[in-house]
Amino acid sequence: MRRTARTFGLLGALLIACGGPSTEGGSESLSAALSDGDGSKRLTLIHIGDLHGHLVPRANVRQDAAGPGTKGGLARMWRKIERERQGDPHSLLINTGDTIQGSAETLYTRGQAIVDVLNGFGIDAFVPGNWDYLYGTSRFLELFDGPNATAPWGGVAANLYYSTLAQDPTTPYPSKAGQRVLPPYRLYSVNGIKVGVLGMTAARGPQVVAPTTMKGFQLTAGDAEVAQFVGELRNVEKVDVLVMISELGLANNIRLAQTYPGIDFVLSSDMHEETRAPVVTSNGTVIVEEGQDGTVFGKFSVRVKDHRVQRWSFEMFDVDESIGEDHHVASTVAEVRKTFVSGPDFVNHENPFNHSRLKRPIDSVVGYTAIPLNRSNFSDQDMPGVIEGSSHDFLTDVFRTMTGGDVGAIRGFRFGTHVPPGPIRLEDLYHYLPTGRQVAVGTITGAVIKNQIENSATGALNPNVAAWTGGWLLNFSGLTMDFNPYGANGARASNVRIQGQALVPTKPYRYASLWYPEAPNSVNVTPATNIVVLKDDDGSPLDATEVVARYLQSLPNQTASPELHRIHLTAALPAPSFGNREIQPLRGAVP
Repeated sequence: MRRTARTFGLLGALLIACGGPSTEGGSESLSAALSDGDGSKRLTLIHIGDLHGHLVPRANVRQDAAGPGTKGGLARMWRKIERERQGDPHSLLINTGDTIQGSAETLYTRGQAIVDVLNGFGIDAFVPGNWDYLYGTSRFLELFDGPNATAPWGGVAANLYYSTLAQDPTTPYPSKAGQRVLPPYRLYSVNGIKVGVLGMTAARGPQVVAPTTMKGFQLTAGDAEVAQFVGELRNVEKVDVLVMISELGLANNIRLAQTYPGIDFVLSSDMHEETRAPVVTSNGTVIVEEGQDGTVFGKFSVRVKDHRVQRWSFEMFDVDESIGEDHHVASTVAEVRKTFVSGPDFVNHENPFNHSRLKRPIDSVVGYTAIPLNRSNFSDQDMPGVIEGSSHDFLTDVFRTMTGGDVGAIRGFRFGTHVPPGPIRLEDLYHYLPTGRQVAVGTITGAVIKNQIENSATGALNPNVAAWTGGWLLNFSGLTMDFNPYGANGARASNVRIQGQALVPTKPYRYASLWYPEAPNSVNVTPATNIVVLKDDDGSPLDATEVVARYLQSLPNQTASPELHRIHLTAALPAPSFGNREIQPLRGAVP
């Protein structure tokens, strides 16, 4: 298989064996020839994250793709993980969140489809991501809390609390007000090594879906909890190895590790970056993030001596066609998918959010695309994902066209999939629109649209990464602009034009985007007037995916070919800061 490893080489192995230069804090290869005779003990950390509901392989159409083959798939992933664990039984398998959202199968089962597969993986520790709260706090507790958890993965989250009565007088959990929902950390004994695993969940929930999604829960930014529990794990618990598993995102995790020394490893999720070379902070913390959709995973091989990390190596494995499928996992995946795909077991599932029905198997071809659809390009590529994506250009065209709006808009969601030129299947649409949203059009002013642009830019490019709000820039249809990533907050976009005419701040525009019944007076979480929600011919709810399918079927040859480059960058994004290609600049837009 293809993999990336930071290796020490033959000379390095000889230096270690002969007592050469100290390797503490380095990323030398832990050669298979190296024995435990030096008194060190072996520990392996295997890291998965940001699976986003992907059960089966998908295409890879990013501009750096090695070829036309597929990547990901849980049956492939498990076969490689199992081999790694068999080769070194002194291991922990850690999942860093955003797991139960991102596909039709997870949406209609409220996460159960992927839980049924992953429960066979033997996950040792888990930190929830922001999208793991999608189905509400009651469902979250069913899945992850207590001895009867449906997903017994060792959940930890130091910065997740039950709301106090002052924060929410109608909290459904008044007897637990102010308490933590999950343990802040867990302790493991592996090969005689005491390992502390500190969990930091997201600083935000998916309130963009519905304001009540986080009812009864509160999240914090995490700084106070990191400071408290790093000290406790080091000074009270006396751990040999401290691992922080965090869905606060790679950029924020780098900031936290630099601010609060004492963490050995940070296993990060949220930003979907691929750290093929781990980030090593000035105080020695080593940080990695594993892309998205299960297309890669990572492994640390660690040596511990005298109650401290002596040396380590890291490998990132590509989950690609060179790995065969594990037959048991493939069978489980097929079982959980059988009521969603073509065949005698197909069921018209009910959407748990809008109560629409699944109208056709998710493997149905609903149209075609003339160009690759994705939003994941690196910052040094054409149309970097943090700025624009062909998939989001396509979806906003749908919203605007199907509603007759002036502008179509979508938030900069990082989740999605890759679709090569050719057929678009319904399941592809669910990877982009997996939250039960509908489509509506309403009236807002040009000033509101301009503020949306600027707020999303500040939330993604601010040099103060602690102020980031999650996700990337909003994308639009019917709107073009020039964009200076280094501009001042509120002044990055210029020459904003709607339907070819300069945006007028006081002018009303018909604005089309996603809509949710719990926020009936908003479109795209934006207050609007004269709202019209698209419905089926019989007046029943119409899921956003079905709107896209019908748009495709209305096109000549049922083929989409969205116009690209709607956002014109006036200056290139900054060069990467930590040795890896970046989708979103990890220090913000700093010249």
